[in-house]
Amino acid sequence: MSEAKIINDPVFGFIKIPRGVLLNIVRHPLMQRLTRIKQLGLASAVYPGAQHTRFQHSIGAFHLVSEAVFSLQQKGIFIFDSEAEAVEAAILMHDIGHGPFSHVLENTLISGISHEEISLLMMEQMNREMNGALTLSISIFKNEYPKRFLHQLISSQLDMDRLDYLSRDSFFTGVSEGNIGSARIIKMLDVVDDGLVVDHKGIYSIESYLIARRLMYWQVYLHKTAVACEAMLINVLRRAKQLTRQGRRLFATPALTYFLENDVDQERFRQDAEALHHYCALDDNDIWSSVKVWMNDEDRVLALLSANLVERNIFRVKVYDEPIPEEKINAVRQEIQTRLNLSDDECRYLLSANTVRKNMYSMNDDHISIKYKDGTCKDISEASELFDIARISKKNSKYYLCFQRI
Repeated sequence: MSEAKIINDPVFGFIKIPRGVLLNIVRHPLMQRLTRIKQLGLASAVYPGAQHTRFQHSIGAFHLVSEAVFSLQQKGIFIFDSEAEAVEAAILMHDIGHGPFSHVLENTLISGISHEEISLLMMEQMNREMNGALTLSISIFKNEYPKRFLHQLISSQLDMDRLDYLSRDSFFTGVSEGNIGSARIIKMLDVVDDGLVVDHKGIYSIESYLIARRLMYWQVYLHKTAVACEAMLINVLRRAKQLTRQGRRLFATPALTYFLENDVDQERFRQDAEALHHYCALDDNDIWSSVKVWMNDEDRVLALLSANLVERNIFRVKVYDEPIPEEKINAVRQEIQTRLNLSDDECRYLLSANTVRKNMYSMNDDHISIKYKDGTCKDISEASELFDIARISKKNSKYYLCFQRI
């Protein structure tokens, strides 16, 4: 019997999954659900190659954590085999609580609970099924384990999650500016005072990483067309939920029906086992199959928005550097209402005004520290000649007005 399963990954090549706990996680239905959820949601409307899944991303992040652990061990950082396996298990499961189309669901069908909290609920369920084998992984994931640098490998400003998704999303979208030297960054990692640091020889790689991250956010994740597609999907689900509340029985899968009929928040997740059960059954297919049927619904707004999504008739988008004046929003709303002969209530689903704020580096999060030959450490903002701390910490704001094409 072979010792490991091998996955051929287009980004990193052959990745070994050892038999035992790690392979059991990969084979678990909750992990396999991620094969049916796209990593970039509706970004494929802009970049047709962006068809990769959250499962692929989780496998890639696992690979990078394995490489990081090995590199740190070579430098004399003491990591038990049990700790190495636990941090690898934690990164495998870090995205397990994502719903279809990522944050769309968090804004519509559920409220007051993040995908990280749902990930934790799912991990605890898997831990019970595996007789406590994931207890150490959960402790690292929650940052409760004494070796804090292990948690930083999973969640920090320089975690393996980010290193994978930047490389992977760059590869599948074809946006080459996002391609980063993850192998070199990992080789440069070290630990000082229980925190991850980067050797000073890797400073240029870190600068490139921060620039790549900024470019990927504005070119891919917050591309105006992707934002418009997401606004349409959010409004489709909101309209479907409103119609369901009014007594309409819409076509939907059992899992999606549960979230249309119920107000599901953090308390509901913790008190009603049905909530997590139905959430675990939700994937992209539930949404798409329902939206395709809603194209022919008797409700004009639901049918129009659903047809927009399926036929790629995307909302028009105007992007502003300053907050959008209310009178401008009202003028657009009035024109849509008049031209399509809709009520005030119907019209509000055909327009969306969003504010997006993003910075390249946050001084409020844990820092990226650069280690020098004499053992001293400096924050990247001080160590870099390229970056001005005031500029890289400043949140850039963009204001999107998305509305129905007429």
